[in-house]
Amino acid sequence: MATGSAIEWTEATWNPVTGCDRVAAGCDNCYALTLSKRLKAMGASKYQADGSPVTSGPGFGVTLHHDSLGQPYRWRGSRVIFVNSMSDLFHAKVPISFIRDIFDVIRETPQHTYQALTKRALRMERVADKLDWPENLWMGVSVESADVVNRIDHLRNTPAKTRFLSCEPLLTPLPDLDLDLIDWVIVGGESGPKARPMLASWAEEILHQCGTAGVPFFFKQWGGRTPKANGRQLAGRHWDEMPVR
Repeated sequence: MATGSAIEWTEATWNPVTGCDRVAAGCDNCYALTLSKRLKAMGASKYQADGSPVTSGPGFGVTLHHDSLGQPYRWRGSRVIFVNSMSDLFHAKVPISFIRDIFDVIRETPQHTYQALTKRALRMERVADKLDWPENLWMGVSVESADVVNRIDHLRNTPAKTRFLSCEPLLTPLPDLDLDLIDWVIVGGESGPKARPMLASWAEEILHQCGTAGVPFFFKQWGGRTPKANGRQLAGRHWDEMPVR
């Protein structure tokens, strides 16, 4: 059975890899680390002591789940699937051979659309020519602050057919985004008890840049301690634009 998702811009999640560690300020209140501890306490098999990615340190250990590779073959219909919502596909501890296995599954299930997101954009670029990129994969990078905009150039240097940016949690203004060859932008505020604030002007500025460049824009949430209560409207409306599938 597919794992449904509460993430507004996808329909399901698929986690052939779990675990990650801090690489930037955007990781400081990582939802995946918090969720993994909850799942372990609930008895979820991927998070148990016999191979658990959960550690007592600042991250949770990377674990490959070969038995999860075949899941999308069994899912009926067509779905939009977020790959590795509980990890980073291009983490240094994920072997290129396993990334190839994941790409093979994506290519062999063209009825689905897959979304992958990384903060390790430099490694992604360095191994890009060693991979056969599926056309039904949307590849994204996190751009949560002005000091990591170089990830966009690394993304542009891959042969991904559809490229997107996730500006979430948006921690600083991003006034001069280069959206050349970018097909989609997601913006959202941080959620949880330690959420850092996002100014409306920051989100509106990205909205304007996307409008000028003709790039679809998706506003996920304002965030905060109780993000659902703060809603999803920006500039008086919901923004749920997506790339053409």
